[in-house]
Amino acid sequence: MLPTTTEVLIVGAGPIGLSTAVALTQQGRDVTVIDNQAAGANTSRAAVVHAHTLEILDPYGVSAPMVARGVHTSRFTIRDRDRILIPVEFSELPTKYPYTLMISQADTEAILLDRLKELGGTVLRPYTLTTLEQDGDGVTATVEGGERVRASYVVGADGMHSTVREQTGIGFEGGTYAESFTLADVRLSGGVPQNEVILYFSPAGLVVVAPLPDGRHRIVATVDEAPQHPDAAFAQGLLDARGPEAAPAVVDEVVWGSRFRVHHRIADTFRSGRVLLAGDAAHVHSPAGGQGMNLGIEDAVSMSQTLGRVLDGGSPDLLDTWAASRRPVAQEVVALASRLTRIATLGRARRPLRNTVLGLLGRVPGVRNRLAWRLAGLTRRWTENADGGR
Repeated sequence: MLPTTTEVLIVGAGPIGLSTAVALTQQGRDVTVIDNQAAGANTSRAAVVHAHTLEILDPYGVSAPMVARGVHTSRFTIRDRDRILIPVEFSELPTKYPYTLMISQADTEAILLDRLKELGGTVLRPYTLTTLEQDGDGVTATVEGGERVRASYVVGADGMHSTVREQTGIGFEGGTYAESFTLADVRLSGGVPQNEVILYFSPAGLVVVAPLPDGRHRIVATVDEAPQHPDAAFAQGLLDARGPEAAPAVVDEVVWGSRFRVHHRIADTFRSGRVLLAGDAAHVHSPAGGQGMNLGIEDAVSMSQTLGRVLDGGSPDLLDTWAASRRPVAQEVVALASRLTRIATLGRARRPLRNTVLGLLGRVPGVRNRLAWRLAGLTRRWTENADGGR
């Protein structure tokens, strides 16, 4: 049953909503989390957790169990079949977490939910938000069935099709990639490294191959029309056309698969009065570079820090500063993901020039180091200060 009042109502119990809830609950805030699913996600979906994300989650007691569960990949390479164009090493980065952590989103959500419960919080399910009404003192949220809860602030962490964003009237400008994306968690044998994330370029499109816990690998690829449930033959065809040639990878089993369209959109603002947006409710983009969930968790933690100061009596204008600081960060990440996607899917005629240029750039230590910092999120480190900025 919903409470009648709460300090902060969080809509959505994915990694972004749960990160927000953990950060605010650890501050001692009265937080209510609702989700329209009867149970948490049981698929892997977002599987990349970068160094900066682990840094900012560390104070909340969730990084250690995530690190214990996931696969540590210290290297990322961009390749054209067997040819390495740009090797990116994370092992020398100045961080406690000099690697990319590969972990199922289901595991990430379970760890965050366990921590929330340790702090005395929980998720109320299934509750579907229908309307929001703001006034000068708070927000009244109504859920399907007619129950209402009064909150000082509402956080929309309810994904790309956010009801919170729509109810608040915030625009969500952008477009949709022509290609669809296929995603499959598979068991592989053959020529794919076990400790490396690889982005393969080819005229047929891009394919990402990355290790997961329990001996699995994640495959993500662009295709004209992805099947709803990719099978082993489909996944094998992708690797045969785009992956390694000298030592081909063999798909032994598809454990789980899905398809999705990719959009590139950014909300017009991340704050409207007492309503705040984070994660896919605020920005969506190509999965190239594995930045989406990481950027959303950054939103969640930085927003929670700022919102805590406001609830302690600070000026609500701090939230405008927060929103203004996060939107350019989202624009930068969306642009990086779009560039990687465009470069990866160049046609056959432009492939030799692309490979030559990238191969030359890949020999420059400064270029490789800069890319490592950007992918790891370390260029987005912020210092908590009185105005809520980065």
